[in-house]
Amino acid sequence: MPIYQQLGTIPPKRHTQFRKTDGGLYYEELFGTIGFEGMSSLLYHTWRPTQVKSLGEPYDVAPRIAVANNMTMRKLIGFDVKPAADYLDSRTPLLVNRDLILGLAAPTGAPMSYFYKNADADELLFIHRGSGKLRTPFGQVPFTYGDYVLIPRGTIYQIEFDGPDNRLLYLESHTPIYTPKRYRNHFGQLTEHSPYCERDYILPRDLETHDEHGEFIIKIKKQSHIHPVTYETHPFDVIGWDGYNYPWAFSIHNFEPITGRIHQPPPVHQTFQTDAFVVCSFCPRLYDYHPLAIPAPYNHSNIDSDEVLYYVDGDFMSRNDIAQGHITLHPGGIPHGPHPGAYERSIGKKETQELAVMVDTFRPLMLTEQAIAIDDGRYFTSWAEG
Repeated sequence: MPIYQQLGTIPPKRHTQFRKTDGGLYYEELFGTIGFEGMSSLLYHTWRPTQVKSLGEPYDVAPRIAVANNMTMRKLIGFDVKPAADYLDSRTPLLVNRDLILGLAAPTGAPMSYFYKNADADELLFIHRGSGKLRTPFGQVPFTYGDYVLIPRGTIYQIEFDGPDNRLLYLESHTPIYTPKRYRNHFGQLTEHSPYCERDYILPRDLETHDEHGEFIIKIKKQSHIHPVTYETHPFDVIGWDGYNYPWAFSIHNFEPITGRIHQPPPVHQTFQTDAFVVCSFCPRLYDYHPLAIPAPYNHSNIDSDEVLYYVDGDFMSRNDIAQGHITLHPGGIPHGPHPGAYERSIGKKETQELAVMVDTFRPLMLTEQAIAIDDGRYFTSWAEG
């Protein structure tokens, strides 16, 4: 979970009168999760955030499923996803179940003429290429190569890129995304054995307060449809806010790997958790230092999970023929392990410079038509000795 944060001007007591210099009231909004039980923030708007002027025609953005029951190892060539000027148009769903959508995006950085809000899902963006800033009512969150950007469901945002060459891995999660529970004490603070801490968080800054009337289109995603809603006032009219529920970022380069004398299992790389999947970060690290250690992972059966690996940079020591932007899918129910020669090749190696993001889901993943279009079609044969 994030830490308590405050930006701008807020009243000394919540749910009380907070007046402008002309005597008018600021309008308080509770932005929370899990009803009134979960993390929340209080925002203070210059104008009522409820002034709808018109509604556009909703349109369907549901992923088109090509393979609903998959039992095939697959490799997707992620950089074959074509760039698109518009941010939403660039988002290409690839792997889907009832809990999440995993996809890639290659926006070329065209300015967003609208605002966007996902009303169904927390979003986690991993920045593979590019830099820029996330603009929200909570302030701005800058990002660059290697950053995870966590956007709680219901957050209105625009995203600005510094240039045209941008590559993103994105997740839409129907259950909240948190830091791993085992890294936190009962107060919620990340403990000493955690591979990162609150000092590593990239928190919102540079609160921008727009006192503007006009026509402001917010494209709201709800139940696989985009609903264009036009509001009377600028959504970034917040004069101040405080709380625990807000967008923030964390760099994969600040993840400190946990190592040991013998090979450590994937949970030591865990970075985020939900009730339905986990996200892990494979980072440059020293290899195991037992004199008879085999640094390459042992073969294991995915009984409970589908395993997805997104390859970011470096030489992934357990795989052959892997490049930046590739995605591998190892479905639950069958074993997988190092490619031929990788097991033996790893012996005596002292370190790795690999960088990858892993997503393990607790329910099977389906493949979209876009995923099949970039599937290399032969990855499942790559463990054959002959």
